[in-house]
Amino acid sequence: MHGFFHVSAPRARLVRVTQNTHQNQHSSGTRTPSALDAIADEFTRRLLDLDPALATELGYPGHETEYPDYSPAGLAAHSALVRDTLSALDAATPEDEIDEVTLDAMRERLGLDAERHASGWVAATLNNIESPAQSIRAVFDLMPADTAEHWRHIAGRAANVPAAIEGYVASLRAAAADGKVSAARQVRVVVGQCRKYGADGTGFFARLATDARLDGGAALPDEVVSALADGCTAAAAAYRGLADFLEGELLPQAPEEDAVGRERYALESRRFLGATVDLEETYAWGVAELDRIIAEQEAVAEQIKPGAGIAEAKAALNADPARQLKGTDALRAWMQDLSDRAVANLAGTHFEIVGPMHQLECMIAPTQDGGIYYTAPSDDFSRPGRMWWSVPEGEDTFTTWAETSTVYHEGVPGHHLQCATAVYRRELLNDWRRNICWVSGHGEGWALYAERLMDELGYLADPGDRMGMLDGQRMRAARVVFDIGVHLGLEVPERWGTGTWTAEKGYGFLKQNLDVSEGQLDFEFNRYLGWPGQAPSYKVGQRLWEQVRGELEAEAAAQGREFDLKEFHTRALNLGSVGLDTLRRALTA
Repeated sequence: MHGFFHVSAPRARLVRVTQNTHQNQHSSGTRTPSALDAIADEFTRRLLDLDPALATELGYPGHETEYPDYSPAGLAAHSALVRDTLSALDAATPEDEIDEVTLDAMRERLGLDAERHASGWVAATLNNIESPAQSIRAVFDLMPADTAEHWRHIAGRAANVPAAIEGYVASLRAAAADGKVSAARQVRVVVGQCRKYGADGTGFFARLATDARLDGGAALPDEVVSALADGCTAAAAAYRGLADFLEGELLPQAPEEDAVGRERYALESRRFLGATVDLEETYAWGVAELDRIIAEQEAVAEQIKPGAGIAEAKAALNADPARQLKGTDALRAWMQDLSDRAVANLAGTHFEIVGPMHQLECMIAPTQDGGIYYTAPSDDFSRPGRMWWSVPEGEDTFTTWAETSTVYHEGVPGHHLQCATAVYRRELLNDWRRNICWVSGHGEGWALYAERLMDELGYLADPGDRMGMLDGQRMRAARVVFDIGVHLGLEVPERWGTGTWTAEKGYGFLKQNLDVSEGQLDFEFNRYLGWPGQAPSYKVGQRLWEQVRGELEAEAAAQGREFDLKEFHTRALNLGSVGLDTLRRALTA
């Protein structure tokens, strides 16, 4: 989602935001923006000036060809903005409960930004999924490409790729001089990605230039064709240059050790959760949760094929022609149909889904990196929320049973409902809370909660679809064990081996618990090693979401009233994405 840096600090005491308050403010639209809203909106405005690619992601006009300054000077400017805003927050007084949440959330996020910047690791950011090496290219996926003017913007941004990469290289050099370099494994992977992006003829930028068409298939004007060719040629050369730098200069300085250690891991865990958890207790919980899910899979396997184990039951599902899709066109159409039906069925029953929130586009990504992801709608919903499937090269057969819950995870009631609600609630939330704040544990935890909720509501009653959901839950539990275990050097559980975790032991462990292709497994393995703390935030976030709901259900029972599930969902989603400690305080104070 949002690619800038996030962060932890003193927290304000919260009062509960009640459903009646939300309904009154939404129906009347009379809440006057507060002084705290002004601070949040000013931070957002200045942030978008510093990060034009984020402006493109959000659909804000005026920054169509620019990039952030990825150099040390650009990082320093971001750090200064964070410090200025934290000072303004210290002098602010909340006017209502919405302000209380804003103050709590901003202090936590920006405080953690400040800590991460002080650590020096922000300048060293390099991994296989979420670093400038990918985001400089990825912004093109979100740029409109219908008119000649759109393609002029694309050409202009392509022409600015070399300067963006130059700034990024300067930061990597500065971090290396300070002894901070990502693991050699990550450097090697990114070298390969950069060479693919910059390849002549077949690379991303080469195809961007040759495949360019106006909406409807018409050719571009000659001057746009020329500008696009020049820009893409420069961008491709810059990516080849980045690969050369990484391979020739950074790789010799990169450590072979993948584990980042406790201090850095604890900071990253807080970054991705917006909460502080006991890492050893969370690791032990992950081991137990993995065992529980495997037992649940065994029971479902018996339903699918009596006497069969998990592997045999899944083989039977894979062999079922009714559960197979051939080709990416069929995959996209199936995703779209399932998403549309979920929106239609859930609107007004268990969720508020209104206006433009109904529209969700399912897309095949223009890359072949692997992975499935969601991009939020633009601020005015002119670009809808989109679910993207990045299909690895050579893969063209897909099974619906394995992916049904993934569609719910990325779409409705998962990320799309969560993100589109925040963007839509303009009358409740300032620009920072609607569009900028994103906490992985909150967002990904909600999406996993959404998968389990769909099972609870009967949408995964088919044993095959339920097996697919459990497979996904098993993967998320396994990576809690892998991620914490490897980065902290903890003991391998007896069921899975002996001694302390290493990356190599972890790969074998993942292979037993992630039922994915070899390409996807390699991608995930490298992701967990290079993005510490992020992968566990899904399952740990789900755990914290379920704990909050459990506390509210217990409170309702103690008071002799029925727990209102729709009210819980509405009240929680109307907060926007906040740290999980902030969420708990806002809902249970």
